[in-house]
Amino acid sequence: MTDYGEEQRNELEAIESIYPDSFTVLSEAPTSFTITVTSDAGENDETVQVTLKFTYVETYPDEAPLWEIHSQENLEDSDAEDILTLLKQQAEENLGMVMIFTLVTAVQEKLNEIVDQIKNRREEEKIRKEREAEEAEKRAFQGTVVTIETFLSWKACFEQDMAELKRKKLKEDDQSGKNKLTGKQLFETDHNLDTSDIQFLEDGEPRLAELVVNLSLPFAGGNSVEVDESLFQDMDDLDLDEDDPDFDPLELGSDED
Repeated sequence: MTDYGEEQRNELEAIESIYPDSFTVLSEAPTSFTITVTSDAGENDETVQVTLKFTYVETYPDEAPLWEIHSQENLEDSDAEDILTLLKQQAEENLGMVMIFTLVTAVQEKLNEIVDQIKNRREEEKIRKEREAEEAEKRAFQGTVVTIETFLSWKACFEQDMAELKRKKLKEDDQSGKNKLTGKQLFETDHNLDTSDIQFLEDGEPRLAELVVNLSLPFAGGNSVEVDESLFQDMDDLDLDEDDPDFDPLELGSDED
């Protein structure tokens, strides 16, 4: 018949000698204790740590002890779940033998793996950020790639913006009076002005005589002035060069003197 109490006491003495600084007895009935397990130092001397709590059952080691994670440091929840799964697996493989040292050793190796995974994740994150920075710099240097679709979209927006600017400017010019037509624009838009001077000449033999009389009054010293109306020929008999830019009807009389 197996003396479970004797086997448990012998194991406790061995565990205390192996882990003197991390082994702590919590109670004797039932026997309960903790062992703190720390990984090897990783990058920047970083470590992960877990404190395991074990409790002997009456028929241990033929039956697995109870265990739980008493505390943890720098350990993700997913990693803690992996450790609990590992303890269950190791306990099933070692039933009938004292197993605390085997369980703690398995957890120690798992923690070292976790430290390596943390290092790898940080390196991958560093590489990812460097790659993103390089791609961002490359995009800034190359600019936006122009395709037919992007060009047509830009062109439509540009034409819309220009039309809006033109509309606003015309509105501002109308409000400020800057949109008045020039003389040239008046002649181009109002064709009645093309014949106004010719009509004046055709109307006017009597008007021309009246104009000469009125112009001569200021020089008559207040005395009446006789006007020789024969000087004013029939305008239809005159040979007028209407296309001559220097043509002046008032100079006709002076040419005959």
